[in-house]
Parts: sequence; C-alpha cells; structure tokens
Amino acid sequence: MASRQMKTSVAVAGAAAAGALWASCAFVPSATPTLRGAAPATAVAREQPLSQAGGQGSVAIPVLAVGATAAALLSGSRRGDKAAAPSISACRAFESEIGATLPMKYFDPLGMTKDGDKDAFFRRRCAEIKNGRVAMFACMGYIAPEYFRWPGFCSPSQELKFADIPNGVAALYKMPAEGWAQIGVFVAFLELFPMRQEKGRIAGDAPGFGRLGVPIFASVADPEKNKRSLDSELNNGRLAMMAITGMVAQNGFLGTTGSAMWLPGASAFETDLGVQAPVGFWDPAGLAKDGDADNFRRRRGVELKHGRICMLACIGYIVPEYFRWPGYLSPAQGLKFTDMPNGLAAISKVPLEGWLQIGLFLGHFEGFFMRQDAKRAPGDFENFGFLGIGKGFIFNFEPATIKDPETRRKKLNVEIANGRLAMVALMAMLFQNGVVGSTGPAMWLPPSA
Repeated sequence: MASRQMKTSVAVAGAAAAGALWASCAFVPSATPTLRGAAPATAVAREQPLSQAGGQGSVAIPVLAVGATAAALLSGSRRGDKAAAPSISACRAFESEIGATLPMKYFDPLGMTKDGDKDAFFRRRCAEIKNGRVAMFACMGYIAPEYFRWPGFCSPSQELKFADIPNGVAALYKMPAEGWAQIGVFVAFLELFPMRQEKGRIAGDAPGFGRLGVPIFASVADPEKNKRSLDSELNNGRLAMMAITGMVAQNGFLGTTGSAMWLPGASAFETDLGVQAPVGFWDPAGLAKDGDADNFRRRRGVELKHGRICMLACIGYIVPEYFRWPGYLSPAQGLKFTDMPNGLAAISKVPLEGWLQIGLFLGHFEGFFMRQDAKRAPGDFENFGFLGIGKGFIFNFEPATIKDPETRRKKLNVEIANGRLAMVALMAMLFQNGVVGSTGPAMWLPPSA
C-alpha cells in the first residue's frame, strides 16, 4: 500500500505490541549474577524452576497501554551499551523458566528481573498468564458478536437487547451500571476463590480449574511433562495481548469492528504488487476505496522510496559499528569520521555544511536521476536498474534489468515486503536508541550465554 497507509499499519502494529510486550518484557529472563538471598543463579535455576516457588498472585488488570509502545519496540536492552557489555556473559537466574522461548528468549529491556528477586518474578508471571488468558477471551469477544448474539434482553428494565449493544469500544457506553457491577462481582469471585494463586503451585495453576480451564479435568501444571503446552499458552497469551491492543487501537482510531479487522476486503487493486499473505490487501483506513489509480500510484511510489531509504538506514545503523571511513569529515573542525557517534547522537555532531551537502544531494536525485516518469511503473527510474545500479549512480553503464516477467514480479514483491519490514525495523532502532541509548550489536544480535 501507499506510504500513508503503511504509516497507519505501523501505528496500529506499534499499539498492538504495547500491551503484550509491556507485560512480557518483565517475564522473560534477563542477565543477572545471583538470586537475592540464594546460592549462585546457575545452581538454583537448574535445581528448581522458579515457577514452582511460592508467592501471592496478583489481580490481573489487562491495561491496554498504547503509551507503552516503547516496551514493544525495544528490540534489545540496556545490555547493549558498551559499558554494560560484561553483563551479557553473566548467568541468567531464570533461563529455565517456562516461556523463555526463541526468538526473544532473554528479552527484558527494562531490566525488571536483573535483581534476581524470585517473588517479584513469580508475581509478574502470574499477572502475565492472567492477562494473556483475558486477552485470548477478549479477542474472541471481538469476533463472535459479529456472527452471533445472545437472544433476549441485557437489561429488561431499560429494554436493552443484546442485539442492540454495539461491538467493540462503543459497547462501554451502552452497558448499564448494574451490568458493570455484576462483572466486577464476578471477577472478584474468581480472583478470591477458584482462580486464586496458591503457594506450592506453579504460576497460573488455579485450584478450581484444570485442563483448558475446565474444573472437571485434572490439572496439567507439570512443568516437565507439559513444558510445550505451557510454553504455547504463554506465547498465545502474548500474541493475544498484541492482537487485542491492535483491535482496540484500530476500533478507537478508525471505528472498525467487523470482519475488516481479520479478513482482507475486496478492492480495485487486489492484483497489484505488494498484495501478499497473510493480510492480503490491507487498507484499514480505506485510502484506496475510491479506486483512484493516480492516487494509488502516487502512494505506491512514496512507499517504495520510504522502504528503500529505510533499508539503507538500517544498514547505516549496523555498518558504523564495524567500519568507519578513514580521514576527516570536517578538516576545518578537525572532526574525523571515527569521532562521530552512531545513531541519533550523530545528528548534533554533523556540521551545518554537511547538512547542506546532504540536502543538495537528495534534491539532485529527486529532481533528476529519481524523477518519476508517468509512463513507467512506480519506483521504476530510467537511469537505475536491478539493485539501483546504472547510469544515475556510481557506475556509468546500462542499467541491469530482469527480463522474465514472473521473476520480475516476485522480486518486486520481495522489495516491497522488505521495505515495509525495514520501516518497522528502523522505527524500532530509533526508539531503542532514543529511549535506552543502545546503538550496537545488542540491537540485532542475541546476547551470548
């Protein structure tokens, strides 16, 4: 889709990630030397999983914190700073815990578990499991009312039928006060009795519930025999927290509640490049619903430029960690390339003349080499060929092209998908750099054990 549409996608994705990863960032292991008041962590972690330790459960309050997008986008942690490099090799107190799964096995960007506090970890794990279970029900609660409603009245005294209550966020204003009171009493009953967390049970193993949350089945909370199932529950709960936050954000900002959230809709551009599984033609803001081909071409051209710039920008975050140009960036100021910090800190270090050169370089490309020809496809420039190499770049030879139509279409789809991924990745890098200060390999490489 076009750039504006892509930005909408990223906004919703960022909001979606907030609720889940804000919670899970504290529940997946982090580097820590020892457990508080215990033997060295390596010994303790191997002898007994921490989830079997006693502790009081907490009331799960699934907060859809859009402002917590920071935690969602953080792809590393403070361990990425060079000053904290030695801590990467420290033993992890919670590495044997349920839920420590790839690809983000040791994801704890806020360092909530670095003190090795068993009780705090257990409390957060209980809250994460409850929030995940609530979120899974909430996702189904967004979908089911679009296809089925209970018959009869929700409030006979107000003549309010279940069929009259809108789906999504709008239902909050239609629910009678008595209904909210019943919900509160029901939740409190579950928290205090059948779903209370008892000492001696692993996190989430409630005395009144068994397999699949049904009391008639025996409990499955055996970490050794059921590790895969317990890992799956935690991961599905984390995914559900992302999904319900995305649904609420999309519902609140765009008003969407129906199948447009989870099923691709028909469009005049269904067969265009970039329409790929799993979302198909994804246009939640309805930017292309008017079928205007010129507007679509303009947005597609902008999307392609943004994607290409972001792919280069992601490389620009990584390469300076391993290679710098020799010599001076500004001989007059005695500023060497090796003196330039990586990431956002470089913005304040580049001299004014450097910014002018960058502006002139971009203007030259936009005005001449990369000027869009109305007769050519979006992003297809006369002087550039395969991989952007041709007369308009460093090398002065005929642009290389892909002759086979099917191969060309596949490559163009790949470019659009990689560009979209790069836009999300660059935002994550910028956010982590700005909030945590990380710029090094901790952003893209998992820490070594």
